[in-house]
Amino acid sequence: MAHNFNGELLNVAEAAGFDLLLTTDKGIRYQQNLTSRQIAIVVLGNSTWRVVRRYLDQIASVVAGAKPGSYSEVDIPLN
Repeated sequence: MAHNFNGELLNVAEAAGFDLLLTTDKGIRYQQNLTSRQIAIVVLGNSTWRVVRRYLDQIASVVAGAKPGSYSEVDIPLN
């Protein structure tokens, strides 16, 4: 199910002109063929705001360096 959903999400996002998808779904890399994508994907290693907010500069840096079709992960500890 996630495979189809993520594929549809990426298709819709690209068609709408989005440049980047920010997600916590680490499996997206293995569920989709990303080489033909125009959208960049950045995956956060944690989704808990109290932790994520301490890494905003690192996240912004990765987002700023993302290129079409790229995949990047921001390592964020669980606590």
